[in-house]
Amino acid sequence: MLASLKQQVLAANRQLPASGLACLTWGNVSGLDPLRGLMVIKPSGVPYDALREADLAVLEVATGRQVEGTLRPSSDSPTHLVLYRAFPGIGGICHTHSPAATSFSQAGCPLPCYGTSHADHFHGPVPLCRPLTPQEVAEDYEAHTGHAIAQTFRQLDLDPLHTPGVLQHFHAPFTWGPSPQAALDNSIALEMCARIALASLQLNPNLQPLPQHILDKHHLRKHGPTAYYGQPPA
Repeated sequence: MLASLKQQVLAANRQLPASGLACLTWGNVSGLDPLRGLMVIKPSGVPYDALREADLAVLEVATGRQVEGTLRPSSDSPTHLVLYRAFPGIGGICHTHSPAATSFSQAGCPLPCYGTSHADHFHGPVPLCRPLTPQEVAEDYEAHTGHAIAQTFRQLDLDPLHTPGVLQHFHAPFTWGPSPQAALDNSIALEMCARIALASLQLNPNLQPLPQHILDKHHLRKHGPTAYYGQPPA
């Protein structure tokens, strides 16, 4: 199972530049093996086109201890570990600095749901996570980033499986999903929704969010208990 997960994590990381989500090495994707309690993640600073399966780092979720790989894991690994512990049911996490979504993060603005494209992926606004305090940055910046995201979802009473993303103030977006590819897909969706929102606000600065009944319809027809979007499992 871990071999398959490594292949998924490698494939998702390699898609980051072509998806327009990451330049240089500004992003990472991880995946979870819940049965073994292991996380596979990109190594720190390795260019995507040079990335090999053997380069990937494997960490214990419970302890953060590296159990496979000789390269240093992504500096964002503590954030990923905290989110896997806090959000049961997710199997992949993607962190990027994609331009439009990061613009909302840097501006300190949550991303409202203005249309059905957004509702198809996120059941309402993509929330804004507070910036870290000086003490949190000094103590353990990346781990406290994860704790602040989890705190945001608790305070807003949000289901991370239906709102699979967040914008951290002054930083950038994180998304997640049931697999590494799903986490990447949600990052692609978030970036596109942010671009569409910025263009829509230019056309109409008084733009109002999507009515709740339309939001619910579009999200639940794809993700709800009676979802009918796409094809049934074989």
